[in-house]
Amino acid sequence: MQTTVLIVVFGAIILASLLAAPRRASIEGFFGGAGATGRAPGLWVLVLSQVTTWIFARSLMNAAILGYYYGIAGTLAYATYYGSFLTGGFIVGRLRAKGARSMQDWLGAQFGNVGHGCYNLVVALRLLSEVFANLLVVGLIFNAVLAGSGTSAILIVAALGLAYSAWGGLSAALRTDVVQMLVFLVVFGAAFVALIASPGFDFGAVLTAPGASGPNNGWVLLVVALLQVFSYPAHDPVMMDRGFLADAATTRASFLHAFWISTLCIIGFGFFGIQASLTGAAYEGELIGTWGVMFPGWIFTALMISLLVSALSTLDSALASAARLVVEELRLAPRTLNGGRVVMVLFMGVGALLTLWGNATLFDAVAVSGTASMFLSPVLIVGLVMGRDIAPWAYVAAFGAAVIGALAYFGRGWTLFAAILPEGHKYEQLLVICVVVLVAGFAAVLVGTRRG
Repeated sequence: MQTTVLIVVFGAIILASLLAAPRRASIEGFFGGAGATGRAPGLWVLVLSQVTTWIFARSLMNAAILGYYYGIAGTLAYATYYGSFLTGGFIVGRLRAKGARSMQDWLGAQFGNVGHGCYNLVVALRLLSEVFANLLVVGLIFNAVLAGSGTSAILIVAALGLAYSAWGGLSAALRTDVVQMLVFLVVFGAAFVALIASPGFDFGAVLTAPGASGPNNGWVLLVVALLQVFSYPAHDPVMMDRGFLADAATTRASFLHAFWISTLCIIGFGFFGIQASLTGAAYEGELIGTWGVMFPGWIFTALMISLLVSALSTLDSALASAARLVVEELRLAPRTLNGGRVVMVLFMGVGALLTLWGNATLFDAVAVSGTASMFLSPVLIVGLVMGRDIAPWAYVAAFGAAVIGALAYFGRGWTLFAAILPEGHKYEQLLVICVVVLVAGFAAVLVGTRRG
């Protein structure tokens, strides 16, 4: 019965998304998000779109898993990344003040082809990882509720998500994001109220919970998040794309509202992981199996629907940003509806194929994107905020340091990196890597500024 309800409700959400997508697509709507009348999206369309594309399925799972292992420290660490709405809004405001229409626009003006070339490489990898990670969560959920159905579910969701995404592009993503976010808030809100109203729930215990493994590594990860939170939004094309769709005042307000709404959602979902650790429940199936044992069927189903909706909403937005990246920034495909649709098919296809490759290593590949983005911190602070000229070689040096740092974390078990990384937990190693990347990046940029 539980499986049937999950499939029927999720199917209805996909159908509603198909119906919400625009019937007629235009090039400006596909790549720029304009409505049928050519008007820019309003405030709450932007807010709900920002939120639903950033509280994607893997983020919700991460918040809960970190809460399970490291208590409130782990959940707060992950919630810190949602400060990206504040730093991202600041960056967008400065870019617009400089007359730029995108991150690539400003980087290209400052550093030429190498400027947007390095950036676009990181962005493309992030978009691909978003498609992969969300499809993988779909597979995990359906394998948990119906053994052996994961691969089929991935392929079906990929095909249906691609159908309405490819029809309307960014305009479809914005419209369906509103529907999906409203569904998410209702379903997750009901599950959250049930959690805090349950007899065994204690707010004080949750807010002081040490987690199954103790809080120390959670606090370490919080410091990592603080180091990455300035550059992190700048390499996220979904957020950056939405920073240039409406007027400056509407955009600024949308980032502020998206910050508090998404942060509350992430912390709220983290409570489910913390509660699991407080009850002594065994960790099973990325917590999905754990929740299946802990909670009544309807609460478990509500949590799974929340995850599936967040996965679907991120897929369409990632595909829309991928189309804009390849067509408008890289100019590798014609600026036509079919050109954008071909890009979407390729990204969805590769993302689906990656889900067949095994989980652990590729989950780490998703996590290192924040490290790879850190070359943008010195570049944006010195170049965009302080208005100083930076030599192209310094930009490349900062980029190289960040890529090496990301590779070091990804391959921390390899002999080469294991020999130079300090012994300790992986988050302690990540903290060291982040500090080194920032020091190297700022050193290169500051020297390049004096000589540039």
